[in-house]
Amino acid sequence: MEPFFVAFPLHYGNLTSVFRHADNDASHGSSLIAHRTIFAALFLLFSAYSAYVYTAGTKALNAEPMNDRARHGQQLFQRNNCTACHQIYGLGGYMGPDLTNVISRRGRAYASAFLAAGTQRMPNFHFKQAEISALLAYLDFVDATGTYPPTNYHISWLGTVSQADDPR
Repeated sequence: MEPFFVAFPLHYGNLTSVFRHADNDASHGSSLIAHRTIFAALFLLFSAYSAYVYTAGTKALNAEPMNDRARHGQQLFQRNNCTACHQIYGLGGYMGPDLTNVISRRGRAYASAFLAAGTQRMPNFHFKQAEISALLAYLDFVDATGTYPPTNYHISWLGTVSQADDPR
C-alpha cells in the first residue's frame, strides 16, 4: 500500500517549500473510522432532536390561539408602532409602561381610557370604539399568556425556566 501524503506548495517571494505528510501510522485508519462513527452518531442524535423540536417541542402549554379580534388588535398595535414606547414581556421602548399585564393589574377601564384620549406623554390616536375593543382583546390575550416580570420561577438542572406564578 502506498503511503498517503499531501503536498501544499507555499510561495514566499522566491522561496517555495513543500510540506509532505507521510501516513505511516497503522492506527490512523481505525481512528478515522472511530471519528466517522462518532460523527454519524452525533448527526443522528441532532436529526432526531430537531425532528422532535419541530413537531412537538415548541408547543406552548395551555395556550389558546389568538382570535380574530385580538389579531386585529395586534395589527393595530404594530401599525401604530406602540412598541416604540411600550413593552410586551420587556421588549420595546421605555417611555411608556410595560403592557404585558396591564389588564389584570389596572383593569380594562383604565386601559380603555388611555386608548380613547391619550395623555400628555401618549398621543391621542383617535381610535374608534371597535379599534379600542380590538386593542383591549389583544392586551387580554397577552395578559393571559403569563406575567412579566416573573416573580416566582424555578430553574431546572437543564437550565430551563418555569414560572410558578403563571396565571394558568
